[in-house]
Amino acid sequence: MRLFLALWPDDALRVRLAAAQQAWQWPARAARVPPDRLHLTLHFLGEVPEPEAHELAASLPPCTAPFTLRLDLPSLWPQGIAVLEPGEPPAGLAALHRELGALLRAKGLRVEARAFRPHVTLARYAQGATVPAGLPAIDWAVRGYALVRSHPGTPPRYAPVARA
Repeated sequence: MRLFLALWPDDALRVRLAAAQQAWQWPARAARVPPDRLHLTLHFLGEVPEPEAHELAASLPPCTAPFTLRLDLPSLWPQGIAVLEPGEPPAGLAALHRELGALLRAKGLRVEARAFRPHVTLARYAQGATVPAGLPAIDWAVRGYALVRSHPGTPPRYAPVARA
């Protein structure tokens, strides 16, 4: 199973993220992320054998220290990746990322070596997109996270397997 851990928005937040996405001016080649796939990846796990995936799903710790994540920085990264990121990531997000990384390591699962840069990807191949000025900040009341399965295909489909 191809898996990742993510902050998974509820329907109301997903509408606000989609509205922020629509505020951009996109070049024709931009591949916008469909609203039902908008999320913030905490850890990408890649392929995990099904027994280990089920064991991980059953052992996810709860999010015991809720926090608010303010997405207030629309950015166009190199290679044309358009994102919405926090100007100042909250300590609670870093703590959750560390806690989940420790859990994955303890289970012998893969943890990415690159630094964590929290963001919601809005589009790929977006070179030349116009970043909106004055985009209102989106406050995300984080109370939990999800273990999500990525089903291959074009486009891929995401389905939460477990929530904590």
